[in-house]
Amino acid sequence: MTNIGIYGSNGRMGRAIATIAAGEGVTVAGGGDAGSDPLPIAQAADVLVDFSTPAALEAHLEAAVAARTPIVIGTTGLLAAHHALIERAAESIAVLQTGNTSLGVTLLGVLVREAAARLGADWDIEITEMHHRHKVDAPSGTALLLGEAAAAGRNMRLAEVRVDSRAGLVGARSEGTIGFASLRGGSVVGDHNVVFAGEGERIEIGHRADDRTIFARGAVKAALWLAGRAPGRYAMAEVLGL
Repeated sequence: MTNIGIYGSNGRMGRAIATIAAGEGVTVAGGGDAGSDPLPIAQAADVLVDFSTPAALEAHLEAAVAARTPIVIGTTGLLAAHHALIERAAESIAVLQTGNTSLGVTLLGVLVREAAARLGADWDIEITEMHHRHKVDAPSGTALLLGEAAAAGRNMRLAEVRVDSRAGLVGARSEGTIGFASLRGGSVVGDHNVVFAGEGERIEIGHRADDRTIFARGAVKAALWLAGRAPGRYAMAEVLGL
């Protein structure tokens, strides 16, 4: 039986993961939150799941590497420095980092990449997302995941074509850019929509999350898949065989 350790165990996602794991007969080896030593959990678990904060990621990765324990990272709001830490950790352990553990969003990313690859640069790409009033980062990790998929479909780097804000007299839209718009309010779990806008027509592909347990279910599935894998950096699409 696989033992899962949870970083951010007292948060919404951490509690949901523990509930799903128990329902599927998976053992929770322990949980950790801000201020706790991450190493004992890493040593007790066969695989770790991190839904904590960007500030805690470095310590969690160090513990995972020290214990040689694979880790699934679902924490959002990560910067380039965090991804550099992930790349370094992936030289020693299996790491799966994603902006969204939903199986539906994982498939959506594949569809977005395919659409971007097949449609020309004259099809403008815009990504909108809405979340509950308590979410602190924007654009969401999922929106960025979808933006990365769209950029990859066009053989581009998202950092080179990303536009986060349009306010005032910003001028006409530049061809090839990928725009983001974020909405916050109420108790919305997560809505994402990708628009491919051409001359006289547009295609919209989206996903709506009605229940946070979809992310927990996907996180547990990813953790079970990652346990025992060779060192390297993995993605949710591989969990689904996409």
